[in-house]
Amino acid sequence: MAIIRNEALHKQVAAAMRQAIATGEWPPGTQLPTETDLAQTYGVSRPTVRLAVAALRSEGQLDVKQGRGTFVRPTVHGPSGAVERTVTLRAGAYETPTDTWFGHGEEPTVYRTRTDLTASLLLDLEEGEASFACDRLITDPSGDGRALHRLLLPMERITGTPLAQEPGVTPAQAYATLAAAGHDVAWRDRVSARIPQPDEREALRLSEAAVLLVIHRVTYDRLSGLPLILEETRLGAETTAVTYDIEAAKSKRTSRTAKAAH
Repeated sequence: MAIIRNEALHKQVAAAMRQAIATGEWPPGTQLPTETDLAQTYGVSRPTVRLAVAALRSEGQLDVKQGRGTFVRPTVHGPSGAVERTVTLRAGAYETPTDTWFGHGEEPTVYRTRTDLTASLLLDLEEGEASFACDRLITDPSGDGRALHRLLLPMERITGTPLAQEPGVTPAQAYATLAAAGHDVAWRDRVSARIPQPDEREALRLSEAAVLLVIHRVTYDRLSGLPLILEETRLGAETTAVTYDIEAAKSKRTSRTAKAAH
């Protein structure tokens, strides 16, 4: 490798390794030579090679597998699956496209907790309100989709409903319970993104360059606007997309005018 002055050595090594991947010298799945061999190949020190490998890992081009070595990652051409965020009411029951996901993965963990700042803002509650939480790792039975799901049930909003005694339900079951309690349920989603924590990366099998999609869904009463429960779904943006059906909503003013006319 020809050394270029005034440019960090590890950047030059990273560029050479990047070229080896792009030209097919190192195809996807290839195990890289050891640090010692790479240092000899490029005429640099092992710490320099380590920095170059770290740069390519942060770009998502390399994966380090504990005890096995460093490998070239398969090329990612966008999400391979999609999660539809629709809710259907059929014969008095609520259905979502991910209902089958809740029968796979790990058993749910139900525990008492208190609302944090994010949940309090979304639910219009004081921070620290007593709640039930139900955590699940859910998986797509027909593919490789994985997601971390949390159902948060504030005691103030579920008192007097079966959810207060049986909080370990699926979202669709929670919707039905709230509707049976007299609520005209509707939903509002907020999607954001962040870098995953190590335990999230491991659970969702994400690369070190992956971005985490975080979807907060508030189920609220359509008539009063009161937020009832909160769901948080976390999934990898490199493997799974999120899709929505959107319909034009009638303005409130138009609805009131129509009622007055009648």
